[in-house]
Amino acid sequence: MRKTIRLTTAQALIAFLNQQYVHVDGEEFPFVEGIFHIFGHGNVLGIGQALEQDSGHLKVIQGKNEQGMAHAAIAFSKQMLRRKIFAVTTSVGPGAANMTTAAATAMANQIPVLLLPGDTFASRQPDPVLQQIEQEQSPMTTTNDALKPVSRYWDRITRPEQLMSSLIRSFEVMTDPVKAGPATICLAQDVEGEAYDFDAAFFRKRVHYMDRRQPVWREIKAAAACIKASRKPIIVVGGGAKYSGAREILIELSGKHNIPLVETQAGKATVEAAFENNLGGLGITGTLAANKAAAQADLIIGVGTRYTDFATSSKTAFDFDTAKFLNINVNRTQAYKLDAIQVVADAKTALEALAPVLGDYQTDFGPRISRLKEAWSAERERLSRVTYSWEAFEPEIKHHFSQETFNEYAETLNTELPQTTALIAINETIDPDSIIIGSAGSLPGDLQRLWNPSEPNTYNMEYGYSCMGYEISGSLGVKLAEPSKEVYAMVGDGSFLMLHSELITAIQYHQKINVLLFDNAGYGCINNLQMDYGGASFDCEFRTASNKILNIDYAKVAEGYGAKAYRVRSVSQLKAALEDVKRQNRSTLIEIKVLPKTMTDGYESWWNLGAAQVSKKESIQKAYHAHREKLKTAKQY
Repeated sequence: MRKTIRLTTAQALIAFLNQQYVHVDGEEFPFVEGIFHIFGHGNVLGIGQALEQDSGHLKVIQGKNEQGMAHAAIAFSKQMLRRKIFAVTTSVGPGAANMTTAAATAMANQIPVLLLPGDTFASRQPDPVLQQIEQEQSPMTTTNDALKPVSRYWDRITRPEQLMSSLIRSFEVMTDPVKAGPATICLAQDVEGEAYDFDAAFFRKRVHYMDRRQPVWREIKAAAACIKASRKPIIVVGGGAKYSGAREILIELSGKHNIPLVETQAGKATVEAAFENNLGGLGITGTLAANKAAAQADLIIGVGTRYTDFATSSKTAFDFDTAKFLNINVNRTQAYKLDAIQVVADAKTALEALAPVLGDYQTDFGPRISRLKEAWSAERERLSRVTYSWEAFEPEIKHHFSQETFNEYAETLNTELPQTTALIAINETIDPDSIIIGSAGSLPGDLQRLWNPSEPNTYNMEYGYSCMGYEISGSLGVKLAEPSKEVYAMVGDGSFLMLHSELITAIQYHQKINVLLFDNAGYGCINNLQMDYGGASFDCEFRTASNKILNIDYAKVAEGYGAKAYRVRSVSQLKAALEDVKRQNRSTLIEIKVLPKTMTDGYESWWNLGAAQVSKKESIQKAYHAHREKLKTAKQY
């Protein structure tokens, strides 16, 4: 007779999570590290009771905001190269809705995370229950339907026995490099507590094999022929290269054949910055060295990249009349992009198969790679010691941003510190194995250009969705993944105000994170965008009703939470604070007041935006016509 175990649906869920393992390159380990939760009436009596009774090996962490704790789970998985996850459970209604942004972040970045929102009663007897929305078209529509378009897998459990097939399918999705993304299982709150005689076999140890997809010989031959026919190829290192662990083979191929490496945001720190052929970030937020190499390339070898508009400068970074594309990607859809020759395979495996076929092939770059790298190093050095004043600003800035406004910012914030100078000083001061996290505003551009990772996988940038609020939440997730390393959240004042609640969680659980808060009193990145397209500075600065610039004491906020806080206005103060941070055993925040308009600008790149076709302002009309002319050079598919 088949053996059964009588459990509630929630108890069965927790028991199952404890028995899921992955097997990668000969190593086997648990896939689910733990579960973030905020208990409410949709999960406290179900999942909450199950965790209280027996959580197994799962780490149980109380979050402070549903979006924030889900972002922490995403950053954890990203740092673990998608080989481990946290689950996230919320109540019904607003608790579940708060996860939608985080689910979209995971979806855009193809990061596995298990989302477990509570749902309304399957029986519908207390209908409508507290926090339930009512849709006249169907009683089956709940808040959780908003999670459908931002989930790789989505299901609603209205009977206990449905849990078994649903969990197996969600883990198949999360452990598949092709489909990796958020799996959402909505749990009706009455069903969470409902008992069922589950098949005992369902709770046995289950191993999910994350096998590397092998390329076929036809693909390797075509790729080799394409490379050998090119004279100036470049390799675009994407996130897939990092997740695949392709560092060594990338260095080998680049070094032997003299092929430049350029990086996307997700691919940065796959190979350390010091490697001689690494020219840094590509595209809108890229370096001059990488963008110059891309412009003259006759073959673009994309390794694990999605070719987002920032990486391709809105499809203007390359000479599409002469350049060909070769894409190595485990995802067939991504491999087809830009009408490329496709190698549908794991990045590391494909490159290793390609290496012996290339023979003694050499590019025509010669010493030009080193010259490009040296020129960019000189520009970076200039930015590390530049002193900004009103006279130093470009005419375009002066046209829209008055000297009086600049002086007002400098005096109100009481600072002399440019953002670029501060970032490079941080890069030179923190320990080489430290990990930085970023996501939104002007900081990702400055970081992709100026930040030189000394060690692999020390750059955790969420730029697939560029979600404000990821930075501090993400630093908690990274610290959970890398407990022995210092973790730094690079966050603007706008993103800090958007979401920083998991700083409290980090303090609560003694997970030391370091928040580096760049305060320029506004949404500086978008303010620049307004002005670049001919507009005035409009409602992107943080001002009072009487038009005074807000000067917020963020350090005091952090101190109130229990963090060690610092206030800096100069490089010397910043370096002293960073050295003291290393000696702390609790979370810290450094409030860095920076001068406005002191972030890096674009280097031979362009961003396609929806410019206004009609305006009373001549400057906006001029910007629109320039935009239209540039658009003519962009590839259309």
